[in-house]
Amino acid sequence: MDETIRAKFLCVSKTVDMDGKGKSYKFKFYPVTSGSKENETFFKYTPSGSLEIGVTATDVFEVGQEYYLDFNKANKE
Repeated sequence: MDETIRAKFLCVSKTVDMDGKGKSYKFKFYPVTSGSKENETFFKYTPSGSLEIGVTATDVFEVGQEYYLDFNKANKE
């Protein structure tokens, strides 16, 4: 795979976790399914799945906002 594969996800939730190091935030995403012609096109190719990301900055993602996710093959070193 030498090309970029692009998916489009909707941020559906944000939760706050407290651990020994302080606050962290988890964001959950689902693939887009409707709302625009572009979303309907993405839905044809990525109809299911989910993504959860943990970060230490609170303002990285916004619930209700759509985001592109690009997949590129990484080189093994």
